[in-house]
Amino acid sequence: MSGLVRTAHKVLQTCVKNSSLAAGIVSRTQVPVKRDFTRGIWHMSCSKMMDSTSSSSNLLNHHSNTCSCGCGLKALHTKGERELVEFLTEEIVAERKAQKVKTLPTEVDGFAVKGDGAEVTLTKQLKDELVRITFNVNHTVDTEDFGEEDVQPEKQEFSEMRSKPQFEVDLVRGDTTLGFTCSFLQEPPSANDEYNDIFGIDEVTLHKGEWNDKVYAVAGDVLDGYLYDLLMNLLEEKGVSNEFVQKLADFSTAYEHSAYINLLEGISKFTIGKQ
Repeated sequence: MSGLVRTAHKVLQTCVKNSSLAAGIVSRTQVPVKRDFTRGIWHMSCSKMMDSTSSSSNLLNHHSNTCSCGCGLKALHTKGERELVEFLTEEIVAERKAQKVKTLPTEVDGFAVKGDGAEVTLTKQLKDELVRITFNVNHTVDTEDFGEEDVQPEKQEFSEMRSKPQFEVDLVRGDTTLGFTCSFLQEPPSANDEYNDIFGIDEVTLHKGEWNDKVYAVAGDVLDGYLYDLLMNLLEEKGVSNEFVQKLADFSTAYEHSAYINLLEGISKFTIGKQ
């Protein structure tokens, strides 16, 4: 990759980051994004149907003693609990219908995948070192921005939800680790420029044993431009290329979506009382 082009691009990306993120991209805390695209579907269909149908309205206002959840004549649930379960039932169906990946892969581009709740670890063993990538899918989802600022609200609800987490890349040799904190760049690369990167280095550190707060780290945007390019080339040689990071985003999106559906199902079971 051309060092001059990449360095110039990094300067432009730094300007974008500084103007759009007050706290800087190094921050590990990401702002939650409200997920409302399927909620909008439910309100446009089911809730309007209930408003126009007297029997459905009476169901919510004067529910019978028999719940569909299985509690029978005991009527253990409040009106709010019944409405929540009814909504979740519709929401889960809509989310499963929108789910693109039904079965999560166990490998991504040669990296073995291990999930633990919201945490994901990808590992690949090379000749003399271990390449380990870790990320957390919490608060990483946003809608794809297609550059259409005047899109009607009802069309925006159907924009694809994408997970683009900040991720850690550790190159482990013995008890020494060269660590990188990376994240997706805010501005998408130009289709006509093959040198544009879709991710950048936020932080670099080197430590023995486990990382702790005493370990020195340097921000990526203050590194010498040529050194930054060399480190990006090193990551590419270890398998962390633009193509791989795009696949990482695809996997993270599918993983987060699956976790979201599991959460909805868990809330429904909790509300019903079947844990």
